Amino acid sequence: MQLFYNPNISENDKQVIFPKDESRHIVKVLRKTEGDELSITNGNGMLFKAQIIQADVKQCIASINSFESQPAPPYYLHMMVAPTKMNDRYEWFLEKAMEIGVHEITPVICDHSERKTVKLERYQRVLLSAMKQSLHMHFPKLNEPVGFSELMQTEMPGMRLIAHCEDDEKKPYLQNKLKANSTINILIGPEGDFSPNEIKTAMDENWQQISLGESRLRTETAAIAACHTVALINQNS
Repeated sequence: MQLFYNPNISENDKQVIFPKDESRHIVKVLRKTEGDELSITNGNGMLFKAQIIQADVKQCIASINSFESQPAPPYYLHMMVAPTKMNDRYEWFLEKAMEIGVHEITPVICDHSERKTVKLERYQRVLLSAMKQSLHMHFPKLNEPVGFSELMQTEMPGMRLIAHCEDDEKKPYLQNKLKANSTINILIGPEGDFSPNEIKTAMDENWQQISLGESRLRTETAAIAACHTVALINQNS
């Protein structure tokens, strides 16, 4: 199945009109024509089956024939990850997290962050491409970048976990802290790790420290390892 995306359609709609860029892709690149069937999601768990009634590169129109709802996963994963120095590595994290399963993403600017700005529009496009490729029906929430101090003052439901590289024999492995079908917030630092003051602040705010294994991982690798661990715990529940 090839999946298309239109965030504006609902179960009450009779047809869908694609914007110019998506219309061009459907008609000129994929060579779809009148009568061809399309599978479309709105990113909110809905899958629509539609038939092209106007194959125009400037405005492709399809008639909706049926729809079904994909239930949301029983768990909720919020990944808070510091931007990497090389932007393509963060985009790799976004792509793989989307494929594995993530519900919310927040870039976090830390004391040791070498990249202080991000391009959210670019990140949205990476997530969208990965969603269509992996046939997911739920598009994750991508938040504006936030500073570490501000994040510490933000209320959030569920477990709040921070993965850092400082030696501490008391740090439990992530898989031993997780419970299936729960809300999990995981904080991953930049290449230079969190500063000692940031780690202390997190502990003072009742964040729980966790380990992702014995190896020292890059930021994006640590984030993907965390996503995969959460996904596996929930698949086995």
